[in-house]
Amino acid sequence: MSETGVIHDIGYQRYSGPRLGRVAMQQALFVHGLRAAFGFGRSAKAKTFPWLVAGIMLVVAVIVAAARSITGEVFFSYFQYADQMSLLIIFFAAIVAPQLVSRDLRAGVLPLYFSRPLRAADYVIAKFAAMTAAIWLLLGVPQLIMFLGAAFTTKTGVSGVFNELWDLLPGWAYSLLWAVMFAGISLLIASLTGKQAFAAGGIVAVFMMTVPVVGVLASLPNTTANRLSGLASPTFLIGGVGEWLTERESQLDVGVGEFGSIYGIEAACLVAACFLLLLARYRKVASL
Repeated sequence: MSETGVIHDIGYQRYSGPRLGRVAMQQALFVHGLRAAFGFGRSAKAKTFPWLVAGIMLVVAVIVAAARSITGEVFFSYFQYADQMSLLIIFFAAIVAPQLVSRDLRAGVLPLYFSRPLRAADYVIAKFAAMTAAIWLLLGVPQLIMFLGAAFTTKTGVSGVFNELWDLLPGWAYSLLWAVMFAGISLLIASLTGKQAFAAGGIVAVFMMTVPVVGVLASLPNTTANRLSGLASPTFLIGGVGEWLTERESQLDVGVGEFGSIYGIEAACLVAACFLLLLARYRKVASL
């Protein structure tokens, strides 16, 4: 006796709505990454450290704005604010970068991402943009508070507000430089392991252990070695680029002299190298 199969209609239907494609996937990954950077949609424990860092930076900005309104003295400029907050940025990057990429490696969801039209480049661009935006907001919002405090207490009217605005915009651009540099380095390190603790430790080590090298080179009697010493540390490298582009002395006091263009070239090459290595890393993962 032959057996015949029976197909039961249990109500499943094919999706017939619009298919938004890769751009929409990138946007979704970007928004999800930016939310995850500040702990939105996650437990209260995940929100603690990012908002602690953000809170400290906001309090500093409020104190600076209040002190300026009372005394009229500029304790440090928008340009110098990022230099002052460099240590907090390092720890923020060390916590956030593993959240954005290490968790995906540990959870094994990357094959699901790449089984769709999403490409490795789309994933890298979305994560890089989310990390950059998170760090820039961490710096840019307090700078905006400093600006508002100065603008509302200026004694020179509209011209004073515009002068403050022309000071704020270079500060925001400098903060973007910090964000791009820290995003590239921290994401590259975090992409190498699925263990968040190892990733965080590696990020802190790269940024912190290069600082003594700068100190050693800066102490040499050779003037050229002194001025090129900042190339050994990402933090001092950014400070050197800022000094070169704005011709203002940063809080890091790199003293680039006539070697500013070298700092600019290394910064551009370092960011490009981090992005390309990230791309190679995830193309390898996507091919598995």
